[in-house]
Amino acid sequence: MKKTVVIGASDKPDRYAYKATIALQQHKHEVIPVGIREGEINGIQIIKGKPVIENVDTVTLYVGPQNQPSWYDYIISLKPKRVVFNPGTENPEFESMLQKQNIEPLEACTLVMLSIGTY
Repeated sequence: MKKTVVIGASDKPDRYAYKATIALQQHKHEVIPVGIREGEINGIQIIKGKPVIENVDTVTLYVGPQNQPSWYDYIISLKPKRVVFNPGTENPEFESMLQKQNIEPLEACTLVMLSIGTY
């Protein structure tokens, strides 16, 4: 399964990052929620800050483009195979930076990808 880091994780059930964390769990992916506030999603602690995480397959992004620059170096340092830009997070500047690092930027929706089997 694909180790996935959820950037912008929230313990608020109405947030898509929350829903995606649970959906990833249900699809048996190892999921690591990272956010700016502590909390818990379905038994998984949200990690505050920018923890070192090894062997990341996917970063799924739930942070708007205006708040992404402070995450650029961290996300690149995780060396994921791909970064999913969920609706509302699209960012051509960051997508270009990722491509230069051989990281695939993907404008898609994690929830939809999981539901149709293309994750």
